[in-house]
Parts: sequence; structure tokens; C-alpha cells
Amino acid sequence: MMARAIMVQEMALATATGARSVQATELVDGDAELLRAIADGDRAAFDRLSRRHLDRAYGVALRMTGSRADAEDVVQDVFLRLWLKPDAWRPGQAQFSTWLYRVVVNRCLDMKRRPKGTDLDSVEEPQDPDANAEESLIETERGKALESAVAELPERQRAAIVLTYTAGLRNAEAAATLEISVKAFEALLVRAKRELRDRLAGQGWMSHDRA
Repeated sequence: MMARAIMVQEMALATATGARSVQATELVDGDAELLRAIADGDRAAFDRLSRRHLDRAYGVALRMTGSRADAEDVVQDVFLRLWLKPDAWRPGQAQFSTWLYRVVVNRCLDMKRRPKGTDLDSVEEPQDPDANAEESLIETERGKALESAVAELPERQRAAIVLTYTAGLRNAEAAATLEISVKAFEALLVRAKRELRDRLAGQGWMSHDRA
């Protein structure tokens, strides 16, 4: 993944400029243990933690920003900060993954609020025709409609959809990520799904009836 490649390059740059030493991490597996090892300068622990969480963090960032370049910037920044300050997460307050998605979502919201130019990475390359061109086109357009509808949701509703369906969090975990009660999150998710259905129905992709 390009996001991972960029992040690894940044980590290599940190090493070249005097970062901490690498240690063995064969017996370390839990997130808390890995973070303690990272705090001691263990690059192997950082690599293991990033492999565990980077793809899903990138998926959350991509859905939140709608831009591959922005999503890569977000995860690069978040994981670089994690390497530099692994004690930012404190055990006992929330699961590491819950805390991580909260940081990713907040970073995405900050980025979305900043003015920006055209994202050249969002320009798609022409697709080669195939035997199922019509079906592929319909599926592609449906996917674009869904992505567009999610991107147009209010920020909190978009976050609720992304945390539930992209990150795969349970309601309690997603609520903790957004720092709201489970009941408030469930209400937010209901509103988000209703809004999403209405937007898709308005584009002719589904009926207005409740799913």
C-alpha cells in the first residue's frame, strides 16, 4: 500500500536522523506491550503494530476524506506521531484501536476543514473494456454514488458510518471513539443511514422504503 510505503520512508528518515535503536520483539504481541516496547525504541514492535492497524486506519481515513492522497497523509502523520510519542495512548482509558480511530477521525475532520486545491490523485485513469463492461460500469457507478453519498453526510454522521462499516467497530467501541454515549451513537447511526438511503434513492439507486 502506498500509505505504508510513505510511512516506512518517513521512519527510515527518522532513523537516518538519529532515531532510537531496534530491538527484538519475538514474544511481544498485545498492543499495550508493543507500545511499551516502542517507547523503548523497538522498531520491530512498531512494525508489528503498524501491520496490525494501518490498513484499517487507512480505510477509515479514505472514507472520511474521500481522497487517497489525504488518507495517506493522515495515516502517515498519525503513525509517525505514534512512533515519536507512543505514550500518547494510556492503558485503561480506551482500547488502543478505539483511541487510534479517534485520532484518525479527528485528523481527517481537521483536514476537511482546511481549504485545499484539486487532488490530482482523485483523477481516475481510463479503464480497459472487458466482457462484462456494462455490469462493471454499473457496479463502478454504484460504488461512486455510495462514496459520494457518504462524503456528503454531515461530519458526525459520516464518522458513524465509517467507524461501523469500514472500521467494523461495535456500537460501544464507535461511541467511545466519538466520545459519546452508546445511545447517542445509535441515534446518530440511525440518522446517518436514513440520510444515506435518501441520498441514494434521490439518485435512483434504491427506494425510499426503509431497508
